[in-house]
Amino acid sequence: MTRINPIDPNTADPKARNLLANVQKALGVTPNLMKTIAHSPASLEAYLGFGQALGSGTLGGKLREQIALTVAGVNNCEYCASAHTALGDGLGVSREELTRNLRGFSDDSRTNAALSFAKSIVTRRGWVTDEELANARGAGLSESDIVEIIAVVAINTFTNYFNHVAGTEVDFPVVEIDEAIAV
Repeated sequence: MTRINPIDPNTADPKARNLLANVQKALGVTPNLMKTIAHSPASLEAYLGFGQALGSGTLGGKLREQIALTVAGVNNCEYCASAHTALGDGLGVSREELTRNLRGFSDDSRTNAALSFAKSIVTRRGWVTDEELANARGAGLSESDIVEIIAVVAINTFTNYFNHVAGTEVDFPVVEIDEAIAV
C-alpha cells in the first residue's frame, strides 16, 4: 500500500519539475520512485547525481544492475527487484542470470565475486571480514571496483529503504521476491 504518494510532475516544485523532466527525457518514463523522492528536490538531485557519477565508473552498467538486484533481494525490495530486472534485461542480461543475481549469484566468476561481496556488505552492515575482502580481490576486483561496489550498495540500500517506507507502487513488470532469499 502506498504510504507516500508520488507527485504530479506538472505541479511539482520548479526544481523537482526540472529534475523529473530530465528523467522523462532520459528514460522515456518517470518512475514512481523518482516522482515520490521528488517531494524533496534535494534528495532527488542527490540520488540522480550519485547515479550519474557512478555511470562513469569502472563497474559498467550491467554489473551495477546486477549488484542492485542482489541488494534488492537481500533487502526484500520488490520495487527495486522489478526495476533492476527490467533495466538489466534492457542491457542484455538474460532473465535466468537476473534471477540468479537477485539471489546474489552469477555464473560468471568475477560477477559472482562482486555479488557475493555486495551481499556481505548488506548482511554484515559494512563489517565484511578480511577473508571476504581478500576473496573479492582474488577474483580480480580492483580497489576502484571494491569502492564502487560499496557505493552501489549504498545508493541501492537508500532506494530499498525508501520504497519500504513509502510503499512505492511498482510501475515495472513485477518481480516477486521469494522470502527465503531475503536475509
